[in-house]
Amino acid sequence: MAKISLIVNGNPVNANVDPRTLLVQFLREHLRLTGTHVGCDTSQCGACVVHLDGKAVKSCTTLAVMADGHEVKTIEGLAADGAPLHPMQEAFREHHGLQCGFCTPGMIMTAIDIVHRKGHELDDHTIREELEGNLCRCTGYQNIVASIAAGAKAMAKSDLA
Repeated sequence: MAKISLIVNGNPVNANVDPRTLLVQFLREHLRLTGTHVGCDTSQCGACVVHLDGKAVKSCTTLAVMADGHEVKTIEGLAADGAPLHPMQEAFREHHGLQCGFCTPGMIMTAIDIVHRKGHELDDHTIREELEGNLCRCTGYQNIVASIAAGAKAMAKSDLA
């Protein structure tokens, strides 16, 4: 067993884990943060995206021990219970950027990372290129792209960005 200490959604976490434990398993099974989904286990679909020290990572191919000493943010950490949604979450709701919802947490976490890297004025081509590692099996992506563009603009006006 390996002892790890990290910050998850602003809260300190200490745990003993098998060194082979994936970050997605740790989040879902040990911390019961089930918003991070497992879609492929091969880093292809993006359903498992979380932020590690502010950068998007696929938690299905990241070991929990690699997060030792770092900060992890999951979809659950974007907005506190009872608080308004993060601007990107609100944009997905408002612009119908989801259908079944399975890919949505990973899409939102990726979208926030795109905004942090590319800025608040995003064109459709840039958004589609940046979403290359995220799959949605329900939509035609148009509403997802519209949601990200709207969310990026909303983040510019928000202190939650």
